[in-house]
Order: sequence, then C-alpha cells, then structure tokens
Amino acid sequence: MAPVVGKANPFLASMLWRRIKLRSIVGGRLFHSPAQSPAGDPEAATMAGKKFLETFTEEFEIGSRKISLETGKIARFANGSVVLAMEETKVLSTVTSAKSDGSRDFLPLTVDYQEKQFAQGVIPNTFMRREGAPKERELLCGRIIDRPIRPLFPAGFYHDVQVMASVLSSDGKQDPDVLAANATSAALMLSDIPWGGPIGVVRIGRICGQFIVNPSMDELSLSDLNLVYACTNDKTLMIDVHAREVSEKDLEAALRLAHPEAVKYIEPQMRLAAKAGKKKKEYTLSMVSKETYEKVRNLAESPIRDVFTDPTYGKFERGEALDNITKDIKKILEEESDEEGLKFLPKTVDTVRKKVVRGRIIGEGLRVDGRRLDEVRPVHCEAGNLPVLHGSSLFSRGDTQVLCTVTLGAPGEAQRLDSLVGPSSKRFMLHYSFPPFSINEVGKKVGLNRREVGHGTLAEKALVAVLPPEEDFPYTVRVNSEVMASDGSTSMASVCAGSMALMDAGIPLREHVAGLSVGLVSETDPSTGEITDYRIVTDILGLEDHLGDMDFKIAGTRNGVTAIQLDIKPAGIPLDIICESLEPAYKGRLQILDHMEREINVPRTQDGRNSPRILNLKYSNDAIRRLIGPLGALKRKIEEETGGRISVNDGSLTIVAKNQSVLDKLLEKIDFIVGREIEKGGVYKGVVSSIKEYGAFVEFNGGQQGLLHISELSHEPVSRVSDVLSVGQVVNLMCIGLDVRGNINLSLKATLPGGGSKTYSAVKEQTPMKSKPVNNVQEKQEKEKKDDKSTSGSVDGLSPIVIRSAAECDEEEKSAALRKTPKAKSPIDAKTLKIGMELTGKVHQIRAHGLVLDLGGDLRGMYRFENGSKRDFEVGDEMRVKCYSFSTKGVPVMSLVQQ
Repeated sequence: MAPVVGKANPFLASMLWRRIKLRSIVGGRLFHSPAQSPAGDPEAATMAGKKFLETFTEEFEIGSRKISLETGKIARFANGSVVLAMEETKVLSTVTSAKSDGSRDFLPLTVDYQEKQFAQGVIPNTFMRREGAPKERELLCGRIIDRPIRPLFPAGFYHDVQVMASVLSSDGKQDPDVLAANATSAALMLSDIPWGGPIGVVRIGRICGQFIVNPSMDELSLSDLNLVYACTNDKTLMIDVHAREVSEKDLEAALRLAHPEAVKYIEPQMRLAAKAGKKKKEYTLSMVSKETYEKVRNLAESPIRDVFTDPTYGKFERGEALDNITKDIKKILEEESDEEGLKFLPKTVDTVRKKVVRGRIIGEGLRVDGRRLDEVRPVHCEAGNLPVLHGSSLFSRGDTQVLCTVTLGAPGEAQRLDSLVGPSSKRFMLHYSFPPFSINEVGKKVGLNRREVGHGTLAEKALVAVLPPEEDFPYTVRVNSEVMASDGSTSMASVCAGSMALMDAGIPLREHVAGLSVGLVSETDPSTGEITDYRIVTDILGLEDHLGDMDFKIAGTRNGVTAIQLDIKPAGIPLDIICESLEPAYKGRLQILDHMEREINVPRTQDGRNSPRILNLKYSNDAIRRLIGPLGALKRKIEEETGGRISVNDGSLTIVAKNQSVLDKLLEKIDFIVGREIEKGGVYKGVVSSIKEYGAFVEFNGGQQGLLHISELSHEPVSRVSDVLSVGQVVNLMCIGLDVRGNINLSLKATLPGGGSKTYSAVKEQTPMKSKPVNNVQEKQEKEKKDDKSTSGSVDGLSPIVIRSAAECDEEEKSAALRKTPKAKSPIDAKTLKIGMELTGKVHQIRAHGLVLDLGGDLRGMYRFENGSKRDFEVGDEMRVKCYSFSTKGVPVMSLVQQ
C-alpha cells in the first residue's frame, strides 16, 4: 500500500509550542515540553479577562412596599430592559422596535407576558415538561400592560414595537401584573422609541372600609375591591375594577387615592432614564399633509354629513353609503393622479367622518341614531328561551344581541388554574364568543382571542360578585355568551344576559347585575392639548366607540359596582371627567335592571323540567374503593350507563345528574354496589343467588345476603319457590327484620298490592287506643277477643260487631273525636297551591322591592312591598300569607294575612 503523504497543517504549524503543554514520547520516556511565560506565570496567559457590567438602580417605597428598578445587567441587547423587584418578586420587561415598511396605517404593538414555572421552583406538569401556548391569565396580564401604554405613542408612528415581560421569580405574595406594567414603562423610557410616558400603575384594595395600597394576595382574598389604576402625572389612562357591590361614592374615593400613589412610580423612572436612557431617534411618521387633508375634506364632508343626518339609515346602510362616498372620491383622485391622496384616502375619510360626528354631538347634542346623550337604547329580555338547557336567556339592547346559556356541573369539574399567584381553581366560568356573522363578515375561528378572553373575563368578574357561597351552592357553573349581533358593548350585554340565565338555572343570586358603556366626545386646544369642551354619552354605539375618546364599561347591581373596564384613545383623560361619568352610568343601569326584573326576578324552582341534581354522600374508604373499581373502570362504566357523573373526595361522593331520573339510576347503581344502612321497612333491589326448598337467598345492598322465606313470596300459598323465582332474577324486596341469629329476613309479598297482608313500616308502630266498653255486651265481646288471641296466638283478628243505641253512638263519636290525633299535612307544592290558600312562609331572601318566601316543599313565593307596608323583616321570620295570584312564570304572589 502506497504511503500517504500528509500536508503540513498551517494551524498546527503556527501554534506556539511553548504556550501549550504537550506530552511527547521520545526514547520510551514521557515528559512535558517546556512552557514559559514572559511574566513568569504559566496560567496567566490562558485566563479570560473579567467583564464588569455597569448597572443603574433606583429604589423607592410605595404603600409600605420597597421597590427597585435595575437596568444594565440583564438583556443588554434589547432597546430597553428593566428588572423591577418588589420583595422577592422580580419581573423583567424588554422593548424592541423595527422599521416600518410604510404599508400600515396603524400601530403594530405586540405585548407578550410570560409566567414560567421556574419562577416558583416547579417543573411544568405537562407531557413535554415545558410551557406551551399562552394561558388565559397571561393574555389578561398582557392587556393590562397594553391598554395604558398604547395611547402614548405619537400619531403616525406605525413601526413594529414588541414588549416582552417575564416573571423571573415569584414569592406568591404579590401579583406580578402591576410590576410588569411599571417595568414596561421604565423600559420604554430607556429606549430610543418615541413615547409620551412615563406612567404609573398601582393596585388598591379595601378591607373593612380601609383602603390598602399594593395589597398582597392574602389581603386581596379578604378585600371587597381590586382596583388597578394607570395614569400620567395629571391624567387617567386605564382603570380595571373587580368589586363586591362597591358604591359609586366609595369607588370615587378609591380612584382619587390611587392617582397620587401611582404618580410615585413616575419620578424614579425619570431619574433612571436620565442616568441610563438612550436619545430618542427621529422616526418617520406617516402623516397626511395639510393640503391633501383639505382637498379630501372638501370632497367628503358634505355627503358624509347628509348620511349622518338621515334617520332612515341603519348600521349597514350607513356603512355602505360611506363606502360609496370613498369610491367616488377615489375616482376623482385617480383622474387627477394624486398619489398621496390615494395613499391616505381611507385614513383621511375616516378623519373627516370623525370630525362630522363629533361636531354634531358637541355642537347640536345629536347622536348618530338620533337619541339624547343620556338615553339608553330599547331593551328586550327573554329568560328560559331554551327550556331543555339548565338555564338560558336572550338579551337585546338596540341592535346588540347576546344569547347566554348556563351549564351546571360537579365540583370536580372546576377549572384548574396553573398560575404563579391566586387560587388553584375556579368554579365559575364565563366564556365569551364573538363569531364573524355577528357583524356580517367572513372570518376564521382559531384559538384563544385576546379580545374574547378580555370581554369574557370582564363579564365573569361582574357576575361572580353576586353568586352564593360555595358551601350553599357547590355546583361548578359555566356560562356561554354567544354574540348574535354586535353594535356596541357586547360585553355588557353578556353581563345582562348572563344574570338572567343564572336565575333561570335556579341559582340564588343576591341581585341582578346589569352593565352598559359610557363614552366621551371632547374638543381640545391644539397648542396645549387640554380639553376645552366635552360631552358624556350613555350606551354608546359601535361607531361612537370608534370615533369617540373613551369606552367606559361599568357593571353592577342596584347597590353598587361589581366590574369596570376603562379604555381610552387620547393621551389621558382628567380624573374629574371619569368620576363625573359614574352618575349617568348608574342611571342607565337602573333602567336596564327594571326590564330584567320584570322578566325574571327570583330564581327558578327545581321543578320537573331538566334541572340538574347534585348530592353528597358519605362512605368509608373501603366502600369507595369498591365503587371505583380497578383503575376507575367500574366508576366509568356507571357513568356511561347512567349519563351522570361521580366525583370522589376524601370519604365522600359527589353525584351530579342531568335530571331526577338520572339521579335515581345513579343511586340505584351505587346502592347495589356499595350498599346502605339496612332499615326495617326499607325496600331494596336484589338478585336471587340460590333457591332452597324453604325459600331463596338474595344478594342485595352491596353484597349482603338475605333470606326470602317461601311464606313471604306471595299473598297466595306457594308450593315451590321455583314457581315464583329463578336464579339471577332481579326483585324488589322489603326488609321485615332480623331473626335470632342476626340474619336478614326479606319479604316479596310486602311490596305487592292487595291480599290484606300486614304492612311493614320503617317508622315505629303506634298501638291504637281502645275505648272502655259501654255495656255488658261489649265487655263480654272484648273478653272473648282477648281469650281467643291468647289461645290461638294470632296477630290479626276480626273486630267484634257491637249493636248500640243512638245515644251510645253519639257519645262514642265525641270521645273518638277527642282521641283523634291530627295527621301531618303533606308539604305544599306548585300543583296543590291554589289562589286564596293561606299558609305560613319563612323569609328566605330580602330584596329591594320585596321578599322571597320559603313556602315549604322546595316552593318559593314572592311578596312585594306596598306603600306603607312593613319593611323591617329578617331572614327566617315566619309570616302568615295568602296566595292571591301567580306571575307569568308561575311564581306564586303572596299577600299578608291580617292577624
């Protein structure tokens, strides 16, 4: 084989042998080639230099919490990056920007918020052991960051901007969402992106009437207010509220406390930006020239005004007319070859339309649809429109229409939450859906939509405040809100429809909840940006939302506010205007509540329709193991056969059935497998396991054996047991007692009608009272009867026939009447209750306009307060009432009986 001639490796040839310790073999000896360093230290030449990271920090205190802002150590390549820490919770926020290609006419701002499980020292419990798609909470926290920073970007800035906020560590004491929003504001201040900040974001809670700034998660669980407030130095940017019927006066006090506390975040950001911030770059803004705007305005203003002054136009007719105006102007610009005008034509026409609509509202007080500024659109309410479901309702306000359905489930079906803070599950869910057909468009339904998640959560927060406590109502509740038509504020329509659907499902809500949206149209001074004139608009349309300055969604009961969401378009609105908007929102909410209460004002009773049933049973762990079976196979089989669901807890079973018939099937299966306490007189279902000459042995009640004697087979004589029973036959039997050895004796004939047989009862038998003989003939008959019983040992005997005079009969009837024990009346129900019937009811709930009465037998009635009537009732008070009518939904209406 020819030798291989290798070329010299230039890399090896250029290496300095003195810089590398090589082991060489020469003459069979192993040695190190000499290595020397000019400094005399052989390791000094191989050591890397130490890099020093220049960091900048600002520390301050808000609401007894120490907070720090730090930059320069982490994410140094980002345009701006800040780590905000409060105690042991740290959040990193970064911002980056890209150049625009000039094809957009909007700001492509993306906000991503991430909560990875490493922040609390946990490995994700997923198959891949890593985080997947954004969770619902992450989308909601991203909206908390997005909503206050978006209005502060300059007009015409259409460059891509991305915000990424990540939780680095969490001690579970603080919610990181507010920290992420403040860190994002600081990162934008450090970057070269043009932005009109900084902003401050703060959370306010209230416990026992005392407001708390930056409350911990434990404090929030006790608080009746969760307010997130964002602002600049002098204007409000964003409000998000979850409350338990907080009055408008208390809410205004919380807002006025939150503003100065949020401003405390601004000064440290300014100091940090002065030390480490970048110089703002000169970005190209896509702005329409004054000449092009005036040209398009002269062509479009008059026909647009004609469209908005014509009351015959509806939503889609108005949109079609505006499209035709745009097409006509486009033809003119094409003839003139005006490229700039064609490029900015849609944006310019929209600006002219905005000016026309806003000018009519401020100058003339006229809205798009001709309503007054404080007028609510016509309302239509319908509850129980889908009777097969657990609960349903249809709510329409103007052209906006929402269908809500309610589904009840077992406690084990509660949604599991995988978040760093907050509860691990929730039993009330509201899922909002906005299909494309609701606005007559074509589109795809893919994945979680940020807008749908946000609107659904707002409606969920509004309704959860009036739900009964879990110990009184253990169901898991899911509300589906399906938008059928949209023309403004579908989230508030979901609140109204959801409240009616919950009552239709029989859920005892404390009060009805309604909501509507309040808008703002203002004029500003171009030189200072201050508002010179404004109008507050109640129940805004979709177009008024688009062309206005504010979308202020407020939901609540007659007693107070339960949820708020404020979004604005300008760079802030004075807090005084925000507080002024609470009053018209309250008046409009009362109008809607009147319509809802006329449709349904008390929860439906659990009548014979398809209302679900839930039952909690206590069993030993051995019995539960028998019911579940190997790997849960027996439990799944029972659920498949019956259609019900079984949830297993420690020592208890929770059974949820679609209706009463399904519940009966479930209980029958469970009793057969697990069994229940044997009672004399109880009826059980069993299977004949063996047949003997003297009777049959029956397996029942979870594997127990009982003897069915041949004498207990039928009222008629039976010669052979096999003539009546066969092995494997399923029969209903009554327990008639235990023999001397403790064996269970069963009877078949006791469950059969007729035959004059003795009847066994689970209740204690009462010995009938015997009257004293009234003459010698009766005394003699009684003596003979006793002698006959003593000699024959018979249990049942025939009553003697006694001939009495008329006077003796009258005396006997009187004495019998005195001895007669009154029978317990059967509980009243909806079928037996008649108009004019008097009965005693207990106060079950106290409402604003009357009482909900417990009439017994799961029957509820209502009593309306009258002028001058007594109003100092308490829950549990008994009162004598009389049924004088029924409502349209079959609820009995009661009146007080004068004592």
